[in-house]
Amino acid sequence: MHDARTDYDDLAREWRALRALGVRVREIACVGAPRTLLVAEIGDASAPTVAISAGVHGDEPAAPWALLSIVRDGLLDPRFAYRIWPCLNPSGYVAGTRSNAEGQDINRSFSRGGTTPEARAVLTANRDRRFLLTLDMHEDFEADGCYVYEPLRPGFSPKFSPLVVRALDDAGIPAQALGDDFDLGLPAGFDAGAMYRVERGAVLVDYEAEVRAFEGLPGSLASMYRGTPVALTFETPRPRPWQERIAAHRLFATAVLAAS
Repeated sequence: MHDARTDYDDLAREWRALRALGVRVREIACVGAPRTLLVAEIGDASAPTVAISAGVHGDEPAAPWALLSIVRDGLLDPRFAYRIWPCLNPSGYVAGTRSNAEGQDINRSFSRGGTTPEARAVLTANRDRRFLLTLDMHEDFEADGCYVYEPLRPGFSPKFSPLVVRALDDAGIPAQALGDDFDLGLPAGFDAGAMYRVERGAVLVDYEAEVRAFEGLPGSLASMYRGTPVALTFETPRPRPWQERIAAHRLFATAVLAAS
């Protein structure tokens, strides 16, 4: 497995093979588009449920393979049930592009019932589910270390980002040195300081300010808007070695689940 691997059929085949381990894997239609999304279920749906997703940007390939390895290697905490989206952007993954086949950024399309076929599929499938926690796995082309976004409601202090940074340090995996000049992907004209407070390895998000600022919400904030208490997004540095990025995603998921 290496950085150039972009064969979505291989990824999907590996996920279907997990049915032998009791993972319930199926495909759901993307209404209005000629493609499907894989969704995997683990555990009893009556248990507290964690939603995990990867691959919302097709040019961030390590995250979907890391998520596969987490499930295949039995790293998920058995206290919880799981709804897993192995690759939210299969058309972008095949093309190696950030956007989907229609040129849309799925990551900013989870408002108003979904504005992309993929977001609509996810929101429809999740409409009757409530989640304890959501985890979203990404990669960053410009970073040289890992970092986590932790949105905070008013009056709340960060709980998970310090644990993730400590786990990265313990494993010898670099955490991103974040400063005011670090590009967090905000549209022109937005004041990062009004929404984000940065620390080494962590972006602390003012949840209410970001919901007000953006018309198109990422899946993590949309999940919080619908009642999920905690929604974390993790970024690994695309320039770093493949296996290091895989290891970082595995560490992120296991550290957060252990503390939940």
